[in-house]
Amino acid sequence: MKVGKRMAFSLITVALGATILLASSAAKAASTFTGTVTDAMCGAKHMMEGDPAGCLRACVKKGSQYALVVGDKVYTLDTKDKAALDQLDKLANLKATVKGQANGDTIAVSSVAAAK
Repeated sequence: MKVGKRMAFSLITVALGATILLASSAAKAASTFTGTVTDAMCGAKHMMEGDPAGCLRACVKKGSQYALVVGDKVYTLDTKDKAALDQLDKLANLKATVKGQANGDTIAVSSVAAAK
């Protein structure tokens, strides 16, 4: 193979690799989810009688993770960020907008805000 052809082949290979890298990075970009804040144990229907927000808080104190009900789907919310956890507690059983990266039924949370 001549030098010019090898260089052209190398440039094409590098360009193809960069395109694949950019495409995979875009696929991992954060998404926005709006739904009702709940906990992973109870999901869409709380087990304790009475106040659903109280049930949610009790379950979280016992080790359950926060979750978000979006339509018929329940996403477990994965975060250790104190500000996000405090916001989820304030929004117990209310509508919230969560930004993060979904992986199956789990969202790695980057931010939480009250839904508008």
